[in-house]
Amino acid sequence: MALKRVSRLSPVLETIAKKDEMDPVEQNLRPKILSEYIGQSKIKEHLLIHIEAARRRSEPLGHTLLHGPPGLGKTTLAHIIAQEMNAQVRVTSGPAIEKPGDLASLLTNLSQGDVLFIDEIHRMRPAIEEVLYGAMEDFILDIMIGKGPTARSVRLNIKPFTLVGATTKAGSVSAPLRDRFLHNFKLGFYDKPEMQKIIERSAGILGVQMEGLASHRIASASRATPRIGNRLIRAVRDFSIIRDEPAVTLACVEKTLSSLDIDDEGLDATDRMLLTTIVDAFGGGPVGLSTLAAILAEEDETIEDVYEPYLMQQGFLQRTPKGRMATRKTYERLGRELPPQAQQSLL
Repeated sequence: MALKRVSRLSPVLETIAKKDEMDPVEQNLRPKILSEYIGQSKIKEHLLIHIEAARRRSEPLGHTLLHGPPGLGKTTLAHIIAQEMNAQVRVTSGPAIEKPGDLASLLTNLSQGDVLFIDEIHRMRPAIEEVLYGAMEDFILDIMIGKGPTARSVRLNIKPFTLVGATTKAGSVSAPLRDRFLHNFKLGFYDKPEMQKIIERSAGILGVQMEGLASHRIASASRATPRIGNRLIRAVRDFSIIRDEPAVTLACVEKTLSSLDIDDEGLDATDRMLLTTIVDAFGGGPVGLSTLAAILAEEDETIEDVYEPYLMQQGFLQRTPKGRMATRKTYERLGRELPPQAQQSLL
């Protein structure tokens, strides 16, 4: 079966989800084993224990759910799990599995201990999820063949495997499916020292000489996200080549970021427009997601999954039952005076 990603996301979200899969340079920058993986220390600690225990029992690792914002390393961890378990990894996505037969074809072709990685697992159809339950618990497949009075159920045995699911929306994964994962890990944003280590590691792989201040500046502008940091390194590298500089300097980084309209906290033009809209057009909020999306000419999902997590993590935005609200930090960042009526209500 051809494992194609069938997208119903906006072009921006789909670019973020797919670009590293198509890009051999991005693939090369990914760590291959846990000892190379920087950050997510608690997750690494648990994975090392569970992987070693599974190896000693000569069993596959328990099914694992990875969730968190895009670009934090869910796909990378899935490949690392397979590498650490000396197993092959099969990759697909929730929308690509269109009917139970597609899932059956995948599962019956797995070898003992293989890792099946399903990205966007929250977007699987309920009928396919139900087929997956038996496969995860008992390593069996119950499939209906035919329709109407002639329909019959066929049970297939499959070899023990590890399912690794990834999602940006853990709450959208159905409870019956979520409960069947033995391990459930939430990936968080990276701090600046971790990001700087990631930047310097990627620069070394790319053969880019970089001053310490330059790597620190890129780390600060990377939205605490390795995927974005790696793309900024490549952009800075191109600018340094054009400027005939033997090493990437802080001045070169500043020039690149200015060209990309990225400020010192990693906010881009859309981030600033979103915050400015809430403050200037709606008095700091609350304002609904669909209203913001219409004004910014973006999809609801793009704002919710791409922009908002970082803005909330940095303290620029609040989600409330009534809508999105700017914080005190947003007013300070935009150089606006905090309205008297908001003195007590805003952070």
